[in-house]
Amino acid sequence: MQYLTKYPKTIFFDGGKKHSIHIDAKGVEQLTVIVKKSADELYNILIREGFTKVKFEHKQESQIGDGLSLKLKKPWEMHLRLFDRKNGEVGIEAEVEVSRDYLQHLFCQRTPVIYEIETLLKKHQIEYKVWHNKIKNQIHTVFDNYKILLTTPSIPVFAWKPMIFFIGTVGVFYLWKYLDTIF
Repeated sequence: MQYLTKYPKTIFFDGGKKHSIHIDAKGVEQLTVIVKKSADELYNILIREGFTKVKFEHKQESQIGDGLSLKLKKPWEMHLRLFDRKNGEVGIEAEVEVSRDYLQHLFCQRTPVIYEIETLLKKHQIEYKVWHNKIKNQIHTVFDNYKILLTTPSIPVFAWKPMIFFIGTVGVFYLWKYLDTIF
């Protein structure tokens, strides 16, 4: 299964300055959606929308609480983090990646997303702005977009939880066989 998304390519800042979003082997530059809402209000809205708290993640500097994830079409999920902006604002950064339910999550292709977050915020009538982290400026207009296609890993996705149960069960039987030979 593939996941198709769009991401800003050519943008304009206030004052008309033009900039092209950089893309390389690692992906596209991360943009941040900024809102004037409390993190608690945002968490509640996101939980009602079907997001769940991420149990194990690499926390980033100024991240508020746990990250959230939303299952998309199999095997994809959206991983979202909230950040404290120190001035009553909360930053939202999100990316689409292979779900944490699969072993391929550890080495999969992932990409930042903006429009999926914008759609959610518009649905709840939350005002927002998009911020360019490196240039430290608000994006005024998006002129055109990249079309990004995330492809399912070439190796079929493996759910790791059933693998642990299977390996654990086989291990118990071998341990039992071993202990039976000793006594």
